[in-house]
Parts: sequence; C-alpha cells; structure tokens
Amino acid sequence: MPELKDPGLAEDAELPEPSRLPEPQLPARRRGPLTTWQYTAAAATLGLVLTAGVVAAAGPWDSGQRTAERARAASWEADGGADHGRGKRQKPQPAPPAPDVLSALGAPQGSAPAPTKSELADVLAPLLKDPSLGTLRTASVVDAVTGEELYGARQGEPVTPASTTKIATAVAALTALGPDHRIATTTVADPGANEVVLVGAGDPTLDTDALRDLAKATAKSLHDDPREGKVKLSYDTSLYSGPALHPIGPNENIAPVSALMLNEGRLDDSTSGPAPRSADPAAAAAQRFAEILREEGVRLDGAPRPGKAGADAVQLGSTSSAPLSALVERMLTHSDNDIAEALVRQTALASGEPASFDGAAKAVDKRLKELQLPLDGTKFADGSGLDRADRVTARLLTALLAKAADPARPELRSALTGLPVAGFTGTLKNRYDSDGAAPGTGLVRAKTGTLTGINTLAGSVVDADGRLLLFAFTASGTTAPQSAQATLDRLAATVANCGCR
Repeated sequence: MPELKDPGLAEDAELPEPSRLPEPQLPARRRGPLTTWQYTAAAATLGLVLTAGVVAAAGPWDSGQRTAERARAASWEADGGADHGRGKRQKPQPAPPAPDVLSALGAPQGSAPAPTKSELADVLAPLLKDPSLGTLRTASVVDAVTGEELYGARQGEPVTPASTTKIATAVAALTALGPDHRIATTTVADPGANEVVLVGAGDPTLDTDALRDLAKATAKSLHDDPREGKVKLSYDTSLYSGPALHPIGPNENIAPVSALMLNEGRLDDSTSGPAPRSADPAAAAAQRFAEILREEGVRLDGAPRPGKAGADAVQLGSTSSAPLSALVERMLTHSDNDIAEALVRQTALASGEPASFDGAAKAVDKRLKELQLPLDGTKFADGSGLDRADRVTARLLTALLAKAADPARPELRSALTGLPVAGFTGTLKNRYDSDGAAPGTGLVRAKTGTLTGINTLAGSVVDADGRLLLFAFTASGTTAPQSAQATLDRLAATVANCGCR
C-alpha cells in the first residue's frame, strides 16, 4: 500500500512537533484549578512520579518545572522499555502496585464524583465536530470505577483503529500467557551429532548481550561434552508459519516476522521507530551468533544454514526475554510493531492456533470473547494495527482499558502502565504543546494510532475531581494528520480538565 511508505505517517513514529494552529476556545468547565493531589494521583496511576511539593511551590506548569520533569522522565526512559538487563543498562523501576493505586483514587464508595453525562457531552460534542477529524468520528468515555459509559458518539461503529489495535494485542497476550511469561531462545543438539541448532521462539527483543550469554552457555556445554572436529550451526524458525512479510510489504516500520531475529531486524542502532530492516532477520541473527561462538572458541564448519531441531535434541543453552508485562509496556509506549506481531503469535501458540497472521487473529478474538468484551463488527487482521483490514469500535477500546483497570485483574495492568504519557514519553512525547491540549500534559496516558487518513487515541485520565476515566476517540478520512492529532489531544485534555457536574 503505497501511502504507508512514508514512515512519518505509517505508524506512530515520533512525529515533528505540530505547527501552531488556531485553537478553539473551550468552555470553562474545570471546577477550580488543577490540584496538587490530582497531579500526584494521576502520576501514581500512570507510573509517572511527580514531586507534589515542587508542583505546589512552583505552580503546575511553569517553564522550569515542565523542563525539569521532562528531563527526569526522559532520563528514566533512556533505556527504553524491556531489555535483558545486561551490561550497563539499568532495569526500569516497577510501577506502583495497581490495586493500591486504584483504591487510592477512590473505590465505588470513594469521595471522587463521576462527571454527569450531560455535562460531559456539552464539552466533548463541539470538539468532535472539528473538521480536522475527517469524515467519521467515534468516541467513548467510561468511568473506570463503575464501568459505566458516560459519553458515546457512534461508539459501536467499527473503524480502522491503526495502532490502538495494540491494546487488544496486549490484553489478549496477558490473558493467554500471564504477565510473568518469558520467551526463551535456545540452542540444542542431537545426541552424538556434530551440529548445534539455534532455535527461535519469537523474541524480537533478543540483543547482542543476550546472544553472547547464549553463546557462552553453548560453548561451555560443547566443551563439557566434546564432539570430534568442527560443529555445524543451523537455525530453526519453524515455530512460526504462514507468510513472514506483513501485507503492507517491505517497510521500515516492521521487519519480516520471524521466530528468530536480533534487535527486531534493525540495521542501525535504533531501538524504536522506523529503521532499515534486514530482509532475512533469522539468517542475520544466526550469522551474528556464529561470530560470537567463534569468539568463544567453538570451531564451526561453514556458515549457518536453515535447519530444524530433532525430537531427541538436548538443550545446550538458553536466554530469556524480559517478562511479558515489560514487553507489553515497551510495545505500547513506543508503538512497537515487531513486538506486537510477536505477542499475537505467542497468544496463538497458547491458544492452540498456528503462529501466523490468520492463527493470531483467531487467537486474539478467542481470548477477548473469553473476557466477554463487545466484539460486534470487529476484525483482527494483525497484532500491530498496520493492516487497514483491522476493525475495532471505540466501545471495545474503552472496554479493553476497563478490563485492564479492574482491580480483580492485576495480570492485565501493564496494558495501562505501558501507555505513553502526554508530553513525556513514547509516541506522545512531542504532543500536548498546543494551547488547547497543554492542560492534559502529564495527566493523559494514551495509545496513539496513525495511518494515512486515520488518527486514533485511547487511554486513561484523572479528571479535575479525581475520577479515573477511560476514553477512546477515533477519526477516519483525515487529511491533515497533525491537525487531527491536535484535536484528539484537546479532546483528552478536556476530559482531564472537566469536573462536569
């Protein structure tokens, strides 16, 4: 699809800051100034720590405070999502325990009131009419405490969701596998055979440090059980089936989908966003593994070649990914398409389906049905949202977020904690600077979605009264992506600033 060749529009790359556009004047609905506790509660809920004393002393958004907090958030994000925790990289600190955070924001008997439906409609309906939102706009706003839908506009109409599809991917994967699941890349050998097989299990975040650890373990096993002469190296990608190439074709937003890849098949030092990709990630990973094996003293016979592990093969070494919860957070924060396609295939394997585009789609649908989510009219064609055949409703997006916010389902919490923070992290880092959207900075946490002509935003926010609300706004047929994004940001910021009672 030619329009997807532009990486700036293809999917949630961190876009340049939007040009300054005239902002419509919003009705004054906020019930007094945003309070220190609101910032503190929102920060705790969303995994972003703001120092309440400094906010109170300096005012919420003076330039020095904003600059300092941006720098602090950026420093925490520098190592970027999930990694193997090796070398000098520091592991990200865990988010606050979800049940405690949610109870602090108010259980059903808490003091934070929910907005009224009529008042919420008064502030959102005018913004939804903004022409920047194209030919079809849908919306849903839900109370996270009760699950009640407080506002809706064509919320049951299926639309192309772009990368907000990743919320469904996250919930399905966490439901199928649990937050502690890890993806193990192994080496095996048949007894007595002079051949080592590198077996891919679908970890797209496999990096050089992890590969080196695997090579050391493999070399030790070989030295402990010496084989005569040189050993051959093969690599097994048979876990996945079906086409490797995404329907969008060769693209810098996603590598060919393979059970074995190194650094998501990236050919540069990047860890997120568009990048040149290897046409054969498995072969490239195996070649790098061979180089490291030789450095560890293993004598190899020729170049690595495709192969398959035997039924009686014994394990020589293993290295594991970060926990699934961390992979989900990295996927959502940076809109990582490679992780998304890996997670839906892991979901397929756990659900008895082939690890292919078709099998993964069936598995996601199956897992979401188990959660009794509203799936009428929905279609999952991939896990990343790059496929325009995907169809999701605004109602489903808020229902997914509500499941993740349910204190009875802590296993789903990373589907919320991984959402980018407005003005601070991931695909929202360079947004929320316009006058109408700025009040949502640090309070809105949302997954973005961007394809040519499609702009979506779905996430969570604490409103001016301290109520945790979940929202989804979609725009189809847009012609100016930055204008559409700015309007979506204003919609979410309006929810944040609305007491609406």
